[in-house]
Amino acid sequence: MSHQSPPSPARGRGRRPAVLALGLVALVVYAVDQVTKVVAKSALEGKEPVEVLDGVLQLRLVLNPGAAFGIAGGATVLFTVVAAVVAVVIIRMARTLHSTAWAVALGLLLGGALGNLTDRVLRAPGLFRGHVVDFLELPNWPVFNVADMAICCAAALLVLLSLRGVQPTGPAHGDDAHGDDAEALADPGREEQQDVSAAELRERRDA
Repeated sequence: MSHQSPPSPARGRGRRPAVLALGLVALVVYAVDQVTKVVAKSALEGKEPVEVLDGVLQLRLVLNPGAAFGIAGGATVLFTVVAAVVAVVIIRMARTLHSTAWAVALGLLLGGALGNLTDRVLRAPGLFRGHVVDFLELPNWPVFNVADMAICCAAALLVLLSLRGVQPTGPAHGDDAHGDDAEALADPGREEQQDVSAAELRERRDA
């Protein structure tokens, strides 16, 4: 009689931390982005820029109809659609995600995309045409917000991961071997059961 061990949930367990990391990073980015936008709009509207670090950082309120850093101001609806598509793609990718590094990068991208998408959907002048709240200004650099920072950091991290050959689904090779090792550690009797099954097969072949 052969013994069969139940399917291992190792890969399911491996995916769970990555998905949790993605969701947590996205939630933190989204919350910080929305809170800072509300505070900035309330504190800076109709006022002169506020110097935070002399010659380095100042706060200036800008209502941006375009993409990050004020690019393509006449394509608000297009950028709304793109942000929505990006969010959907990332959420679908989460089902097969096993890399924590990719999870952090995608979480930054998702949180940033949802932060600016919320502005475009809910803010004036109208649905899908709303202006994004920007308020951070560096020397010789367009005004931006927390969501823009998250998107740029995500892009840099994704490029780095791609150059290093890190896959979002985990190691490209050796998955089965690692899975077998994990199962053996979780079930010390598994190897013994395999030896017994192999012995039975040899006996049947000799008979």
